[in-house]
Amino acid sequence: MSDATVLDPIALARDLIRRPSVTPDDAGALAVLTRALETLGFACRPMPFGDIQNLYARLGTRGPNLCFAGHTDVVPVGDPAAWSRPPFEAALEDGILTGRGAVDMKGAIAAFVCAVRRVLARGAPAGSISFLITGDEEGLAEYGTKAMVTALGDEGEVIDHCIVGEPTSGVVLGDMIKIGRRGSIGAVITVEGVQGHVAYPDRAANPVPVLVRLLARLQERTLDQGYEAFQPSNLEITSIDVGNAASNVIPGRAVARLNIRFNPAHTGATLAAWLKAEGARAAEGFRGAVTVDIRINGEAFLTPRGAFTDVVTRAVEGVTGRPAELSTTGGTSDARFIRSLCPVVEFGLVGATMHQVDERAPVAEILTLSTIYEQLIEGYFAAFA
Repeated sequence: MSDATVLDPIALARDLIRRPSVTPDDAGALAVLTRALETLGFACRPMPFGDIQNLYARLGTRGPNLCFAGHTDVVPVGDPAAWSRPPFEAALEDGILTGRGAVDMKGAIAAFVCAVRRVLARGAPAGSISFLITGDEEGLAEYGTKAMVTALGDEGEVIDHCIVGEPTSGVVLGDMIKIGRRGSIGAVITVEGVQGHVAYPDRAANPVPVLVRLLARLQERTLDQGYEAFQPSNLEITSIDVGNAASNVIPGRAVARLNIRFNPAHTGATLAAWLKAEGARAAEGFRGAVTVDIRINGEAFLTPRGAFTDVVTRAVEGVTGRPAELSTTGGTSDARFIRSLCPVVEFGLVGATMHQVDERAPVAEILTLSTIYEQLIEGYFAAFA
């Protein structure tokens, strides 16, 4: 890799996009990033878990350690014929970079690498800079950032603050910074009854009314009215499946799926306990069984406003000329795992086309993002070193 590529975030972003790293296939994306970081003097450490490739890279040995976290894996492209250009060609036309991962989030990774390069050209920072990059953010996320954070914590690795390069901007670059996220818990409720003929209900145990009443009770509860910077928690039923095509048969099973997005007024454990208790209540007096299988996908977190968030907001406003909204909206991200190591904030490109056909980012936005990251790095070490 040439020094020119490391200096140019567009060239590096295109090099990354050309690696079709659909989860869990790395496709050489981390090798591209490793070469770029080694050129800058980073000590690069592969951290594979299961079938996932991950990378932790660090420049410097003393604190404070400012970490950039992100992912090189991307979602599937869908129908390639629906794209105006091949999704992994990294086409550059009329100032627009098109390709899977341009926004989410290879463009941001390239922008931060090149920002570091410009900072280093003026001298070594008074501390360390690190990269925590996974290949498992778009998948189940079991063998990516979650596993890395656990391993680094067990080893005593200190990361003082972290920037996650998710595409947080809403309409224009720099209009939104994420300082927290709601937690997520998913549940599968299965009601096992006894199948039978509708004319002989005494010989059957219909699971459908049991499930419907249970879901109604769950939906009737107001979880909360909101929490500080968070909107109210919400429970959404996402599917109800009986699999019964006959009108004269009482089904033997009914299954529902739901998801709760919750603010810090709750924990995954307390919500899980509530769901389990309601399931047990529904089973009372029923000639069958009710099971509630739960997966806690992440806890809610909030990074309090203070010196670290000030560094980020000053960098954004200093380059864009506009104040950024500090938000907790949106879905989950790997910040939910990093929060156990250090304070974490998310900031990146405009996310309008992420996961879409013809995912794309204006070249000007990637270059501006790199400048913001450069100012952020400088401001961070001025404030914390």
